[in-house]
Amino acid sequence: MDEIESLCRLCEAVETAGADIAPTYAEYVQLAFAIATDCGEAGREFFHRLCRVSAKYEREHAERIFSNALTTRHGDVHLGTAFHLAERAGVTLCKEEMMNHRKNAKNAGNAPSKNLTHTHVYNKVDNEEPYESEELQDGSDPNQPLPSFTEADWPKILLLIMSYATSPTQRDVMLLGALTAIGASMERYVRCPYAGKLQSPCLQSFIVAPSASGKGILSFIRLLVEPIHDEIRQKVAEEVKAYKKEKAAYDTMGKERCKVEAPQMPKNKMFLISGNNTGTGILQNIMDANGTGLICETEADTISAAIGSEYGHWSDTLRKAFDHDRLSYNRRTDQEYREVKKSYLSLLLSGTPAQVKPLIPSTENGLFSRQLFYYMHGIWTWINQFESGETDLEAIFTGIGLEWKKQLDLMKAHGLHTLRLTDEQKQEFNTLFADLFFRSGLANDNEMSSSIARLAVNTCRIMAEIAMIRAQECDQPYQFKDSSSPLLTPDKEIAADNIKDGIITRWDVTITAEDFHAVLELVTPLYRHATHILSFLPSTEVKHRANADRDALFEIMGNQFTRAQLLEQAEKMKIKPNTALSWLNRLIKKGLLINTDDKGVYTRTHVCVC
Repeated sequence: MDEIESLCRLCEAVETAGADIAPTYAEYVQLAFAIATDCGEAGREFFHRLCRVSAKYEREHAERIFSNALTTRHGDVHLGTAFHLAERAGVTLCKEEMMNHRKNAKNAGNAPSKNLTHTHVYNKVDNEEPYESEELQDGSDPNQPLPSFTEADWPKILLLIMSYATSPTQRDVMLLGALTAIGASMERYVRCPYAGKLQSPCLQSFIVAPSASGKGILSFIRLLVEPIHDEIRQKVAEEVKAYKKEKAAYDTMGKERCKVEAPQMPKNKMFLISGNNTGTGILQNIMDANGTGLICETEADTISAAIGSEYGHWSDTLRKAFDHDRLSYNRRTDQEYREVKKSYLSLLLSGTPAQVKPLIPSTENGLFSRQLFYYMHGIWTWINQFESGETDLEAIFTGIGLEWKKQLDLMKAHGLHTLRLTDEQKQEFNTLFADLFFRSGLANDNEMSSSIARLAVNTCRIMAEIAMIRAQECDQPYQFKDSSSPLLTPDKEIAADNIKDGIITRWDVTITAEDFHAVLELVTPLYRHATHILSFLPSTEVKHRANADRDALFEIMGNQFTRAQLLEQAEKMKIKPNTALSWLNRLIKKGLLINTDDKGVYTRTHVCVC
């Protein structure tokens, strides 16, 4: 059976099954290279037959992809890749076909790791040996393509933002970026109770991609919140102008100045905070803005360089801000003490794989588990950048930002909004994360445990944000009496008289079942992307001395015990017998225990403080 006949059989099997064997862009390109390499021009129509099963299929785009594959052929991607993709999609292939192509299927796993960008990154960790001699892969792309977000009917403003993306990966990045920027603007006014705290939608997101992979589209996301920043800066400029005028008048008063209070320099408020900042500078910016702000940098090394500088070291500020903790600083020279009791700082970064480790040296750093990661694969084909025509995306995103600011002002005018999940939603949430926690333990031991715990926090925050945006799509979102199923209702503790008089400053928010499940669908892809970023960081197998275990063991043994009792208790506490006996001998040498007879009975000489 020749290659064309085998490909024909594959097409028939895929069409019969109705399976989309290349659901992601990465797999789409792999399929084109696989067919072009072994079948040439004769494989073009078969490529269309395999692709048109997908709802995303566009013939003109498929034509361009296949033509490019014919021109730039990958010698290491063969037809076995197509069979491998079909197998993964659940397509049953006959034994004869599998025998013909199994020899090539081993190449399938290597297809996406071929990095054709200018940056060639190795995910090796210094010079240390990988755990159990695990083979390290060349390049930064994983062998198996990372999943994209499931398409969902998101609120209109998010769908509008995502509509300007040119690929599924870019859509995901724009969604995550928009959630980060818009959530930052909601700050304390939107929250969700979780883990004993009210969690506001303040996210820390990090888009990682090889150079020239399309992550620069995040620069448009910044425009969504620039109207907020610009209004604040305009007010600051007016206040500074008034201050200078008052200060000039004050300076001319001479001796009369002692009778009046000196004018105070206005706070240097802003919403968009520079990542190129000192440790004290970043704290001042956050405090002047009453704990709020967004750091949006398209190059992660801007922040890593600032944190690593002589007056930097504000990695802890990012960690504290994620938890809405108190921030403070004290200056000894002028005895200045400042603090903000709650912080609502958000972070939106992009950078190359090589820029990850300088910012996050290891998972023990704490930043890793707090951040939402998304990895964009390298580009494998030329993309026509003229397709967008004369569209001015900067003007479009600025316009979207102005519309969002109107909704934000309305929301803030109505006070605090708290998401209330139903008992069924909480149960479904816990089931998902319990399964994910178990799955992570099998693949990553304990290295991802804290990341999953904080991914749950971030998921609650995103739910609160999505629910609030959805509620504001209504013409009169706060007219709850006019709707049979309002998404915004007065807090149950608001007095009836206040509700009657329209004095409502706290609202309960309901998330629709569709939005709830759409957010849950983000969890597994975000976990998968985080595990890939984990591969760029060194292993964090922490070693420790068993001081606490030793203390607990001999506390349980009491004032007198036998050797057999000691070993029995050690086994219950999962302490190795030799370790327990070593501790016993050490205590005897120190004179804290004595052997009272030759039968292995040991007695304390005084209270053990080991």
